[in-house]
Amino acid sequence: MKTALVLGAGGFIGSHLVKRLKAEGFFVRAVDLKQTEFGASPADEFVIGDLREQDVCRAAYDRHFDEVYQLAADMGGAGYIFTGEHDADIMHNSASINLNIAASANKQGVGALFYSSSACMYPAYNQLDPDNPNCEESSAYPAEPDSEYGWEKLFSERLYLSYARNYGMKVHIARYHNIFGPEGTWQGGKEKAPAAVCRKVAMTQSGGDVEVWGDGQQTRSFLYIDECIEGTLRLTRSNKTGPYNIGSDEMVTISQLVDVVSDLAEKPVSKRFVPGPTGVRGRNSDNRLIEKELGWRPSEPLRDGLAKTYRWIEAQVMAQDKG
Repeated sequence: MKTALVLGAGGFIGSHLVKRLKAEGFFVRAVDLKQTEFGASPADEFVIGDLREQDVCRAAYDRHFDEVYQLAADMGGAGYIFTGEHDADIMHNSASINLNIAASANKQGVGALFYSSSACMYPAYNQLDPDNPNCEESSAYPAEPDSEYGWEKLFSERLYLSYARNYGMKVHIARYHNIFGPEGTWQGGKEKAPAAVCRKVAMTQSGGDVEVWGDGQQTRSFLYIDECIEGTLRLTRSNKTGPYNIGSDEMVTISQLVDVVSDLAEKPVSKRFVPGPTGVRGRNSDNRLIEKELGWRPSEPLRDGLAKTYRWIEAQVMAQDKG
């Protein structure tokens, strides 16, 4: 039986990854500060521990694993990472985790180590035009991320690449672009735009107002969770290192995102534009490299993923109202 270690398994992407690995017959050890929020994890072992602590990391990573997935990070949506209020925690917490994991992986050995970086590491100066952002993998330097979250991701990419060069560690790096879907954070300040919009529409009466940060013309692409997991596994099981973008190239404005959710909910709403953290003006996944080198790119339309996500979030809102 093949073995996998999923770090950050209590989070959104990690919990879905554990399910996929178990469906493939893996023995899975999961590690996180907390259990999964929406239902029990199917992991064979779920270790509750703080990976910022070296002892915890060494205990969790106490032997060779065929595949290691490093998803653990201090992160959230625009309301968390772009205000500047959490910068010190974001950089300290995530850097500490990655330093510990790199050292443990080097000591114990690993068949393949996957690291989830982020599109937030791309230079802000290439994302000023909402209609023509440049997020090609080679555009990362000269570096100028728009947030400390992005700087930490860039540092950790270089950390793992250094271990690959110096110690022969088999490393695979992806830059995720706005992953969304059911069983993700949908309230509380760390939710991302698709979940926030779904929640707002679900909680708004037909004909009511939905609050949108900024002018709504900032652009993004959003990747459904199943596509993210598929791309992650394909990269990890390849002979490619990366970094590669894993994201959709179906770019929409945030205003258009509200329109799609409103239509899916069959609930006409008005948009009320208010000041708020918005990040860069434009961002879209450039999928040419991953298609060329791995023969794969995401294909599910945004609307299909939003339909499934909205139904799930609507159910959460209704259950909360009843409670």
